[in-house]
Amino acid sequence: MVREYNVAILGATGAVGRRMIDQLAKSTIPVKSVKLLASSRSAGMVLKFRDQDLVVEETTPESFDGVDLVLSSAGGAVSKKFLPEAVKRGAVCVDNTSAFRMEPDVPLVVPEVNSDALKDHHGIIANPNCSTIQMVMALEPIRRKFGLKQIIVSTYQAASGAGQVAIDELKKEAQDYLDGKDMQADAQILPTKGDKKHYPLAFNLLPQIDVLEDSGYSHEEWKMIHETKKIMLNDMNAKDIKVTATCVRVPVPIAHGESVYFTVEDESATTQDIMDAVANFPGVVLEDDIKHQIYPQPINAAGKRETFVGRIRPDYENPGAFNMWIVADNLLKGAAWNTVENAEYLVKMNLI
Repeated sequence: MVREYNVAILGATGAVGRRMIDQLAKSTIPVKSVKLLASSRSAGMVLKFRDQDLVVEETTPESFDGVDLVLSSAGGAVSKKFLPEAVKRGAVCVDNTSAFRMEPDVPLVVPEVNSDALKDHHGIIANPNCSTIQMVMALEPIRRKFGLKQIIVSTYQAASGAGQVAIDELKKEAQDYLDGKDMQADAQILPTKGDKKHYPLAFNLLPQIDVLEDSGYSHEEWKMIHETKKIMLNDMNAKDIKVTATCVRVPVPIAHGESVYFTVEDESATTQDIMDAVANFPGVVLEDDIKHQIYPQPINAAGKRETFVGRIRPDYENPGAFNMWIVADNLLKGAAWNTVENAEYLVKMNLI
């Protein structure tokens, strides 16, 4: 008899939480029951899971009694408060916040890349940052075949990475710009809620995602560097692959783009070899036909689970060096789908 699971979704009413509900409904996980959890502000709201109306409940420690699996995207402070309570009550949690990512005993997992790390969980699995997820999806098949020495990434990140409020802010600014009004009054969120100044994103580029640190890097850039090393090498400070990043917010609603320059250990690797490795990796779609102007675009990636890769080309000045362009829906593969997919793997591997 197939075991069925009692599932709780923490942060169910947010942009990622709603997509978790949808992705869970489409997943292979045998679901016995679903509980939707959020803050007291959202309690009482009714959302659908498959054909069933579910009332959102206010989250308390007791909410996790009898729950087998928690899918969480309610903010780091909420995760730190409630997920240890869920684990105490016997649940396994997949968390889509930064709360536990760098904890040494918490696996940081992109299933296609490092699903074996799930075996070492102690009740909590962390979902990586959205921009890191799509980059390692594209680079892991290359690392496995040809080795990786260095990664230099510049991101073009969608407004939705800062939540639905950022999308709403972008739309309001765009309309005001088209109406000939000043956009500055609309800027309440971006580049980041936690900083003193806010700037318009519409018709603009913001080279700051998350807070700026004394090192000169933003925290988003720090995350990409150290998460990539933890996922690929199981050590956030590993020196075997050099990684550096510049992260930029762009006026796109959904789906991040990334320009990645990388060098491989095997300098005999050709552009076609790189393309073949990428094309044959699960969850990755190669869109690279320059004769017909085929390459990944956010407008086409939005709403899809896959990671799209194109514009693969060599650096003719440096043997073993290549460029590529990566696009993925930051709310699906970058968040909700990767979370649910981790849960699917936990079920398949009998780890719940």
